[in-house]
Amino acid sequence: MTIPTPHDPLVIAGRTYRSRLLTGTGKFADFAQTREATLAAGAEIVTVALRRTNLGQNKGEPNLLEYLPPDEFTLLPNTAGCYTADDAVRTCQLARELLDGHRLVKLEVLGDPKTLYPHVTETLIAAERLVADGFDVMVYTSDDPIVAKRLEEIGCVAVMPLAAPIGSGLGIQNKWSLLEIIENAKVPVLVDAGVGTASDAAIAMELGCDGVLMNTAIAAAKDPILMASAMRKAVEAGREAFLAGRMPKRRYANASSPLDGLFF
Repeated sequence: MTIPTPHDPLVIAGRTYRSRLLTGTGKFADFAQTREATLAAGAEIVTVALRRTNLGQNKGEPNLLEYLPPDEFTLLPNTAGCYTADDAVRTCQLARELLDGHRLVKLEVLGDPKTLYPHVTETLIAAERLVADGFDVMVYTSDDPIVAKRLEEIGCVAVMPLAAPIGSGLGIQNKWSLLEIIENAKVPVLVDAGVGTASDAAIAMELGCDGVLMNTAIAAAKDPILMASAMRKAVEAGREAFLAGRMPKRRYANASSPLDGLFF
């Protein structure tokens, strides 16, 4: 029997993780609920929108680091809310200052506030600059296989194509594109954005994704803690199914019991 944890670890930028579920820290009722959901999800990597979250830059306000300390979790500062390469690069540099030389970041350059689709040209520019500046870049991108390959060639440590628009909960809309990205990547591929429920996460993992990142699907659920637990199980089950190798699809029925050697 193949057990995905801990014998099938996720490796990003040379560091090994047991969990393949990454979670966000926005939209929860408070930091206490954020921590509870993170623990229920079993997440080891948590994203932080630096422009919207206090990591100590706002004195006297609740600090996320008190609830998700860096010695317990790998923080993944992201550039949510950035619409230009310049803004994204500056945000990552600020994260490095606040977190004592932290190098792992999630690059996200948006094209417009309505769709929140990635601005691909600005993303490529920012990725080149950040990699040259010594950052380990995990990058949010479209589900375009050519763009994903180019980001890998630039030196990004993980490529994170969307399944559907951010916060939409629509699930995976283009399996073909994701498969093309997965089959041609030499770095981890993680679905980022669009997951709505546990079955979406399972499908992503069954396709061969190395992991799934989500925030709204958990935080906006009626019971975020219970949904976090469901997502954890879905990611684990999907990974096991991928490793096991599903049966081939057939057009017609195929008897479960052998037809040869009947007694009558």
